[in-house]
Amino acid sequence: MTEHRLESSLPVKLISSTRITDIETDEVRKLVFYVDEPSFRYSPGQSIGITVPGKDEFGSSKHHRKYSIASGQDSSTDDGIELTILVRRCFYIDDFSGEQYPGRASNYLCDAKVGDTIAITGPYHNPFTIPDDSKANILMIGTGTGIAPFRAFIEKIYQQKGCWEGQVRLFYGAKTGLDLLYMNDQADDLVNYYQEETFRAYNALADRPLSGEEKGLENSLKNNLQEAWELIKQPNTYVFIAGLTNIMPSLDKIMCQAAGSEDAWDDLKQKMLKENRWSSLLYS
Repeated sequence: MTEHRLESSLPVKLISSTRITDIETDEVRKLVFYVDEPSFRYSPGQSIGITVPGKDEFGSSKHHRKYSIASGQDSSTDDGIELTILVRRCFYIDDFSGEQYPGRASNYLCDAKVGDTIAITGPYHNPFTIPDDSKANILMIGTGTGIAPFRAFIEKIYQQKGCWEGQVRLFYGAKTGLDLLYMNDQADDLVNYYQEETFRAYNALADRPLSGEEKGLENSLKNNLQEAWELIKQPNTYVFIAGLTNIMPSLDKIMCQAAGSEDAWDDLKQKMLKENRWSSLLYS
């Protein structure tokens, strides 16, 4: 894992902050930063670190949190560049007191105003590399804000790589219908690629009110299992996974059913790992 150094933080300006979920559900915002540093470049799948200033209620000083970059530009020019991240406003419950506390980084970012200066570090780790062969199939699997690197990834495939002949599929799970706004926010960015003959996106919701988004992913895969399985078996298919670590048991469960056994699925997955056709960006 790449280490970050807070002393090398880079100041960037917040130029846009837009809520992309309904007021009655969890707040998710799309933040766009302007980076006035020509040497700063990034690729789809990378993340940046956000340095939160000041001390928290426990006296801790600077706080650092990573977010996946949701935009796809990585061209080199003499000017600065823009980058986008998605942020869900988070809270946590103290195990001892039972009190609710705001997540430092998410609330800091959601409360930030246009024009504010934010300190970032990175970019870090890029597990997503577009195959050299434009006839390769690309299978993306994710949940929640795990959609962020895929938005950038798809943008690069079609806007920068040109015509893509292989099949490009996105399987996405969500807790509620409003969470699906992660896929197509107010800018309708992923909708723009539905006109591509090789692109399809499949989303589904969890079927129980208290279920997590990983259950939505299970439904997305089950509803389209034959297509997913036929693609994943092909020797020129690359799999990319993004989201919370708890999506892996759901993915394994569905794919074991398709493969016929746990051993058969594990053999295929190990083969893809060995051939560098399996990449994941997971967080807890």
